[in-house]
Amino acid sequence: MTAYDAIVLAGGAAKRLGGADKPGIRVGGRSLLDRVLAACADASTTVVVGGRRPTVRPVVWTREVPSGGGPLAALDAGVRRTTAERVLVLSADLPFLGPGTVGALLADAGGGQRDGALCIDREGRDQPLVAVYGAEPLRRELALIATEHGGLSGLPLRLLTHELDLVRVESGPLASFDCDTWEDIASARARIREHGTVLDEWITAVKNELGIELDVDTDVLLDLARDAAHGVARPAAPLTTFLVGYAAAMASGGGDGGDGATAVAEAARKAAALALRWADENETQ
Repeated sequence: MTAYDAIVLAGGAAKRLGGADKPGIRVGGRSLLDRVLAACADASTTVVVGGRRPTVRPVVWTREVPSGGGPLAALDAGVRRTTAERVLVLSADLPFLGPGTVGALLADAGGGQRDGALCIDREGRDQPLVAVYGAEPLRRELALIATEHGGLSGLPLRLLTHELDLVRVESGPLASFDCDTWEDIASARARIREHGTVLDEWITAVKNELGIELDVDTDVLLDLARDAAHGVARPAAPLTTFLVGYAAAMASGGGDGGDGATAVAEAARKAAALALRWADENETQ
């Protein structure tokens, strides 16, 4: 993937949320800011413009001058802390943003022929805080705006994209969904509990909470839990999956990644075979 730095804007007054600490609001057990940070985990440097707080991974902190100066002032403060030729710019209130959208933006931004790429929502509106910009065009445009208006404080974000040559990228229906109101928060919390996504959301939240990065076949573990529950006893399901995880950690030396996933699969295979042998014995009695 193209090397890039990321800037996450995590300030603002959140007036439509009654002044609540929007980046810290939790959706699916994770703060909005942490969810955004997970989407750009492979950034070379991640700069968060806003008040310091615990985060799921290390970041560089900075603030706009003056404080509360708005998105353009915050973006200017952030880009001063970056060095990559490509800069991913995100707001901190995107609960459904994923690495796939980030990758699509980087790919569509090209190799420097264009000034960048930004998402458009379902209504075709530009989303300049879900975008990848060339660092040089971004710095140039911010400087021109500051010169023309005598500064960046209080200026609207739409001024940024007027003169830039940007590719418009149609994102998924939720990639640019942002949380401006409590109704938006409630909608986001409800969506992640929908049947088709709740397990993936839960597993991602658990992995973030435990500080691990391991891709495993969820269906294998669910099948194992089913076999243990049916072939042995219901309480055997969670106990067996715990023991499989422990055995996999021992076999892989406690590491994450491909070796860990292979160890989980092998331990699950052995435990599932054992559960089926138990079930066979019950049927032959």
